[in-house]
Amino acid sequence: MAQRLAVISGASSGIGAATARALGSAGWRVVLVARREDRLRELTADIAAVGAGEAVAEPLDAADADAVAAMARRVTAVYGTPGAIINSAGAGVWRWPEDTPPAQMERMLDAPYRAAYHLTHAFLPGMLAARSGVLVHIGSPASLLPWPSATAYTVSRWALRGLHEALRQDLQGTGVHSSHVLFGEVTSEYFDTNPGSHAYIPAVAKVIPRSTPAEAAEVVVRTIHAPRPLVLHPRAMAGLHVAYRLAPEACRRLAAATGHRR
Repeated sequence: MAQRLAVISGASSGIGAATARALGSAGWRVVLVARREDRLRELTADIAAVGAGEAVAEPLDAADADAVAAMARRVTAVYGTPGAIINSAGAGVWRWPEDTPPAQMERMLDAPYRAAYHLTHAFLPGMLAARSGVLVHIGSPASLLPWPSATAYTVSRWALRGLHEALRQDLQGTGVHSSHVLFGEVTSEYFDTNPGSHAYIPAVAKVIPRSTPAEAAEVVVRTIHAPRPLVLHPRAMAGLHVAYRLAPEACRRLAAATGHRR
């Protein structure tokens, strides 16, 4: 890839931080986007210590369109057009709809959907002009097969999937690619910052092995170099996807039967 510059949202922890480390160690310049400035500064120092790549901290809320636009202007003016955008910002508790106030629903749409849209909108013109680049959206199995008691979370992940599917149509023949990457459970801070959600995982999902953030980052890096529309990890995720395509109603009933009950 000609331009070894990547912009990563959700870079302060989990898959985003691990991807920044992986790309930085491979000699990429990585722009780290997240709200927690202290975490970004620590990660920037860690990547600099490796010596291969360079990290630039851009502490901001990616759900703030004006802040993202200003950051994109700074990055483009100094470093040029990114070769990869990794939309890995994501949050949100799993709750029944009656237990999810509208304001919380709005916040859950901020990440991943609004953050991904704002970053895509800000950097896409340069990527189109270069006729090169990859947009990687880190989604959730909920965007394929919803389970009970995670309504707002599921809505936000379907919104991200909708963005990806629309981009696939819009980007045909442009040289820019959109990839939707779905993992099973990842051993990150997500369940620490969203207490109670882990108990809502359907029992059927336990057949999918957990991944570490470092393992997930390897998948993301491979996707940057060889983009595909849909990437599923680990292999058991691909198996469940095939089962859902062959017998969607049976899979829905299984997710409902093994999920959280009222």
